[in-house]
Amino acid sequence: MNELIASLPLDDLKVLELGQLIAGPTCGQVLADFGAQVVKIEPPGKGDAMRQWGQTDESGEPLWWNVIARNKQSLTLDLRKPEGQDLLRRLAAKADVLIENFRPGTMERWGLDYQSLSADNPGLIMVRVTGFGQDGPYASRAGFAAVCEAMGGLRYISGYPDRPPVRVGISLGDTLAGVQGAMGALLALHQREKTGRGQVVDSAIFEAVMAMMESLIPDYARAGKIRERAGSFLPKIAPSNAYPARDGRDVIIGANQDTVFRRLCEAMGQPTLADHPDYADHRARGENQQAIDELIAAWTAHHDAQHIVDLLADAGVPAGLVYTAKDMLEDEHIKERGSIVEVPDRHGKPLPMQNVFPRLSQTPGKVRQVGPALGEHTETVLGDWLELDHNSIDALRKDSVI
Repeated sequence: MNELIASLPLDDLKVLELGQLIAGPTCGQVLADFGAQVVKIEPPGKGDAMRQWGQTDESGEPLWWNVIARNKQSLTLDLRKPEGQDLLRRLAAKADVLIENFRPGTMERWGLDYQSLSADNPGLIMVRVTGFGQDGPYASRAGFAAVCEAMGGLRYISGYPDRPPVRVGISLGDTLAGVQGAMGALLALHQREKTGRGQVVDSAIFEAVMAMMESLIPDYARAGKIRERAGSFLPKIAPSNAYPARDGRDVIIGANQDTVFRRLCEAMGQPTLADHPDYADHRARGENQQAIDELIAAWTAHHDAQHIVDLLADAGVPAGLVYTAKDMLEDEHIKERGSIVEVPDRHGKPLPMQNVFPRLSQTPGKVRQVGPALGEHTETVLGDWLELDHNSIDALRKDSVI
């Protein structure tokens, strides 16, 4: 591998994050992970609601905050006050990127719309993350991920056909919109190198979900097919499912390609299955999906899960266990790759969390610190960015602007 370069790829960027909860802050997290100076603007006294979400440690401090706010600085600022709005304008004049995920029209009411901010900083890029986007009939609606995942098509196909739609156990729509917002910011930054001008990145949650829905839309538009809920498998893609092992665990096996299916049959001790007319090619297996799944489940039920995974790994058949967080922390491959990293929390105790992704060979991102305390960097940022002295900062604090 090439020798690592000490600098981080985005360490020359200044970013203001006005977002809250998950979608906007995920965008900020991606940029911060790769070195951008991300200053998180939070309401004085209470901060982002994410500071209260999720599990807490033994001291009562929330753990999720340490992930989504990692590598960021916290500056408290009351954007509902004219003085706070004025400070934000001055900060935006120094920034490369501004992220916000308020309901459309909020920034405009505060006089912090893109046209106003870019008048002082033509190169500014504003990432606007919302449920339904900045325009259209639904723009003003509140748009949490659950609703937008449904509109984007994900909920309809999630779950089993005889039950109502289910949700994935994470806020997937929020995260997708945040990551897409970060990608949009980087695209806009690249364009700015050519023109010197910034632009608005409009990242709607429902569209971020819709963008990952494969051929769902043309399947209906051209073939009249609506993709339905199918549970743990994809219709006509076989075998590819979760199969029960003797020890009570499930094993995921994907052997829908002809050559891989043949290897699976050999590993199962049933090589003639690969030549059976019901299973000999992809289309035949798709038509007989239930039958082939039952054959495989009957085999896996006589073996422990880890034995099945090891056997199929040697045979060149994709297979794996269904992991919990405990499994991830104990897995030798995850340890070897450093996919989970321990970071000191604010009390110096090691806190494991997922590492930065994607991986870069020469300038990889890095988790440098956990989520900051509320207002931890207020004086530093106002001093460094705006050259405010202690007296000016004290006056702002006295007036509850910060």
